[in-house]
Amino acid sequence: MTTFESNAAVKSGYYFNPITMNLLPVERDGGRLPNEKGKWIAVPTFLALALTPILGALFLMFLPMIGFVLCAEAAGKKIAGVFATSAGDLVAPGYAPGMAHLTGKEASEAKKDGEAKAAPELEKLEKEIEEKRK
Repeated sequence: MTTFESNAAVKSGYYFNPITMNLLPVERDGGRLPNEKGKWIAVPTFLALALTPILGALFLMFLPMIGFVLCAEAAGKKIAGVFATSAGDLVAPGYAPGMAHLTGKEASEAKKDGEAKAAPELEKLEKEIEEKRK
């Protein structure tokens, strides 16, 4: 059997791509094969007539199975998503943009309200600076 690359100009006849399971008739000489994955095999007419119902039966049998597989995959992703979010909350703490988390300490109530109290040494220094300015 003769094989052809995708997008090749071929003579009229039937061509089969085993990768995509596609059986394609080419009507005129010089017609091009589709640009699909895999190589194309030239198939005699009588073999093409025998292959057509076989490929149809395979499609008929596997179509319901594809539906069940896709349904199971969607359900599996939903179930995995439930477990993934809870595990992510345990591993990564909450992040508040604009806050510094480098000190390792919780801010005191006074600092949270914006009324930070200065240390006594700083208050003395502030009073000295005010006296020198006068």
